[in-house]
Amino acid sequence: MITLRNVSFQYEGCGEGVHDIDLIVHDGECVVLTGPSGGGKTTLTRLINGLAPSYYQGTQKGSVSVNGTEITTLPSWRIGQEIGSVFQDPKSQFFSSELAGEIAFACENYGMAKQEIRTRTEEAIASLGLDALRLRPLDVLSSGEKQRVAVASVYALRPHTYVCDEPTANLDSEGAARLADILRKLKDEGNTLIIAEHRLAWLSGIVDRFVYVSEGTIQWEKTPAQMRELSDEERKRYGLREIAETEISLPMLPASAGEEHLFCRNLTCRRKKAIIFENLNFALPAGLITAVTGKNGAGKTTLAMALTGLQKPGSGEVYIGGKSLSAGKRRKAVWYSSNDTGTQFFTTSVTDELLLHSDASPGRLERARALLKTLGLYAYKDAHPAALSGGQKQRLSIACGLLSGREILLLDEPTSGLDGGNMRKIAAVLTEAAAEGKTILVITHDKELMQSCCNFQWELCQ
Repeated sequence: MITLRNVSFQYEGCGEGVHDIDLIVHDGECVVLTGPSGGGKTTLTRLINGLAPSYYQGTQKGSVSVNGTEITTLPSWRIGQEIGSVFQDPKSQFFSSELAGEIAFACENYGMAKQEIRTRTEEAIASLGLDALRLRPLDVLSSGEKQRVAVASVYALRPHTYVCDEPTANLDSEGAARLADILRKLKDEGNTLIIAEHRLAWLSGIVDRFVYVSEGTIQWEKTPAQMRELSDEERKRYGLREIAETEISLPMLPASAGEEHLFCRNLTCRRKKAIIFENLNFALPAGLITAVTGKNGAGKTTLAMALTGLQKPGSGEVYIGGKSLSAGKRRKAVWYSSNDTGTQFFTTSVTDELLLHSDASPGRLERARALLKTLGLYAYKDAHPAALSGGQKQRLSIACGLLSGREILLLDEPTSGLDGGNMRKIAAVLTEAAAEGKTILVITHDKELMQSCCNFQWELCQ
């Protein structure tokens, strides 16, 4: 049993944290922490798995205990045996460059017998459907594939409690369903599950209790039945995602849909000798939003990088405005928001980042202020981009794209890890940008985003 009594925690050097937390998680229970981005869910997971304040330094008050033992008195290796963690950024917990070594790493650290390590590694690979990734370096995997590897590395250790922070943020529907099966199996075996999550529908039949965390405190708790009784108005007021699986009915991208702003012909990309995709032909219409879907590892991010000139295709051409453009010219014509937003900021403040690709005229400054307010970032206008949360970085990246003056926006998983309220804000600003004539391509697994703002769907198949 995990118990938090009158717990408060404030990060060193800032006012962020949680306060007055009282929570009991019983053995074998699945508790989902949900609520708006930046509300304190990740901080709670760090307190439960012992990373705060031992790694994430700050001031803690109150008691956090595991089976009656104060967690601050336990060595980190002992906590790791009891509580396994899957972080929001999976690559931050990798120690190996290849699949089997990564999954075996924790077992080796605990001195397990060689055959036991092999057995657990193979079981984890099979259970998470990772066999096809054995020969691929971890650093070239898609973000969704990396998440599945991170889950497998914890699964192999077989802790009694699993703490997961946004485990499906970049997973496709099949990956989320496979993860749900794994978690259901773990729960049936008596394990305890604590999951910080915005996407709620995939947890049907697993979760026992939803805990709503906002402004650093627990606001309320509800059973699944009570969550289903929430009206659409209440759900939107709380910034929650759909409780039931969303069915989308988007038309597929036609061969021609009016004025074609971006067109690719016979595009082929390879990774060494392996073909990622070949002979792709499609056209993106101006003033509309197209969703690119497909399984994890199908090549969606590779496609975006090829279109934006950040990766050289093996063959084929990309036309913008009717002209075949070189990679260098495409980089100036297309805005690309990566699914790893931590790598694309260059200044020391949010405001400077917004104005990096444009002038600082009064009109531009006013538009920047309005956009920051719309996206809930105005309070952070003077903050360093590195100090923002993952969801805040995503919104900043999109804001930079909208102010860049570029007419084509390619957004890679722009709402992974975002709550319902911020997802709807993103949908609104993209809809407005499309109405102004911008061509927008969104790589996404987020069915709610697709239903909210996309005009077409185009599936990239392996």
